[in-house]
Amino acid sequence: MAGAPARPFTILVIGRSGQLATALARSGRAGLHCIGRPDVDFDRPETLAAAFAAHAPALVVNAAAWTAVDAAESDPEGAARANRDGPALLARLCADRGIPLIHVSTDYVFDGSKGAPYVETDPTSPRTVYGRSKAEGERAILAAHDRAIILRTSWVYSPYGRNFVRTMLNAGAKNPVLRVVGDQHGNPTSADDLADAILAIVDTIDRDGWHDAYAGLFHAAGSGDTSWHGLAVAALQEAARAGQPMPEVLAIATADWPTPAARPQDSRLDCTRLHDVFGIRLPWWRDSVARVVARSLETPPA
Repeated sequence: MAGAPARPFTILVIGRSGQLATALARSGRAGLHCIGRPDVDFDRPETLAAAFAAHAPALVVNAAAWTAVDAAESDPEGAARANRDGPALLARLCADRGIPLIHVSTDYVFDGSKGAPYVETDPTSPRTVYGRSKAEGERAILAAHDRAIILRTSWVYSPYGRNFVRTMLNAGAKNPVLRVVGDQHGNPTSADDLADAILAIVDTIDRDGWHDAYAGLFHAAGSGDTSWHGLAVAALQEAARAGQPMPEVLAIATADWPTPAARPQDSRLDCTRLHDVFGIRLPWWRDSVARVVARSLETPPA
């Protein structure tokens, strides 16, 4: 008599409405459960404990964060609760159960002055409240749990929700001329590609078990780099191929577009370690933009 089918490797995703959580949920992965507010709230620790009891996860992905970079400047306590204290609690809960945690961090932990792509061993030097809260979150997680994987990513966009690519598509459909910062450089990252990378890591752990080499910091961003201006032009060119008017896109300096939070000028990430340890390399950013724009034009703006 055949035995009962194996139980799926249960993945609990904290965060439900963000770009990454949406991409993970849309993957259709068996055993994956996305939960978020009001059911789970970092400010109410008992909700996290209840979620662990209800789902008995084999692995947790933290896709929840305070990502409003400018708003964080006026609410550092709120940013710290979301990006440091909550993830630290999550790491302790995972450590208590002996299960891995995959946590998503950001290129904003760097100040952008290196002049070359950052590697995981470069010292953090955040210029913003948001970046500082994320760097503090990284340290708290690594101190609390020896089976934590932290993925630093950058410039995340997707076919859903609010993000730079969709903002440019909407603006380009309405305005003949756009002005976009051209002197900041980084790695555009599709949320779908990042979700695929996370699930590939999960597959490796499910198949091979945990190895100490998996722990620690990894950079996980789209292959290749550009400026915000370059990303805008690429997205709008794809939209023009689908029939949307192509505006003139003017490159401007950071000084011409002041924001409450200072953005890093060059936050490119070297993702070699992710490939060396897990065999993962995210797709070329330009190819991913084409896919995301095609889907975005089918999805009403949020």
